[in-house]
Parts: sequence; C-alpha cells; structure tokens
Amino acid sequence: MLFVAEEPVSTHRLSEALEVTQGQIEQALEALTQHYRKRGLQLQRMDGRVQLTTAPEAAPYVERFLGLEARVHLSQAALEALAIVAYRQPITRPEVEAIRGVGSDSVLRTLLSAGLIDRVGRADAVGRPFLYGTTPEFLQHFGLQSLDELPPLEQFEEDAKMVRKSS
Repeated sequence: MLFVAEEPVSTHRLSEALEVTQGQIEQALEALTQHYRKRGLQLQRMDGRVQLTTAPEAAPYVERFLGLEARVHLSQAALEALAIVAYRQPITRPEVEAIRGVGSDSVLRTLLSAGLIDRVGRADAVGRPFLYGTTPEFLQHFGLQSLDELPPLEQFEEDAKMVRKSS
C-alpha cells in the first residue's frame, strides 16, 4: 500500500483497506521500520500519517541517478524561521516575526516555495492570518522520521546560555 500511495496515508485508511485493526497496522509498521532500517528506505510519520521514503543516507545517490538538483540550501534567516515553525506549529507570520524580531514575509515565501512549510489553516484572530506548519518534505530534507525526533527545545536554550557566558 505504501509503495503505491502518492502521499502520506493515515493508519486508519490502511486498517480499513487491509481489513485489520489499528493495532495490527502499528505492529506491521514497526516491523517495516526495522526491516527497512539498513536498506535505503524509511517510514516517515507525521500527523497520524505514514509514508515510505528514501533514507537520508541514500538521497545523494537517488538524486544523482534521477538528475535532480541538489538539496535546497537555506540561509541563516530561513533556518531560523523554519526552526520557529517546526517547534511552534501551527504558527502565524506575525508570531514568527515577534520571535525573530524582524519581518519574515520573504523568508516564509522561500520556505513555502521549497515545500518545507505549508499553510495549514487560518488563525481565529483579526485578519485571519495563515497558520504555517512543516511538511513531509521538511522531515525528508532533515532526515527525520517524525517531528518527535526534533531535539528538545530546552537543549537549544541551554546551549544559548553557554554561548552567552563564554562571550
């Protein structure tokens, strides 16, 4: 099923299609994760959906074989905005700008065009601004199987304190 799916599939849809329980699907997905671990593939999970993708270590070979452009290179500003979206999603542009302290419209457009973030809804606030969240491409770009693999935010706060003390 995962080989023929064009996009991430919910575990509920898999259980309906295969006429098995959600628990059986989870067991099968865990077995597949272990099976593919050293075979150049991985199961990627996001928001209750699962997708079979190329493992990060195999990506350069696949890109070369398919003649794809190199991965997107992101500026420091883009990485900063992307980290904010990843950890605070769903989040609006004004919220990203409040955290960064600078305008972020062009950076968010860059991340949208790279497919690393997407509009996931609208906030219930004045003007109904877009809410942004990361995409499965974000996970693939950074070699993550799920958002749970992001380092804890506290780790960055501790590192920042250490940098400030040493300067």
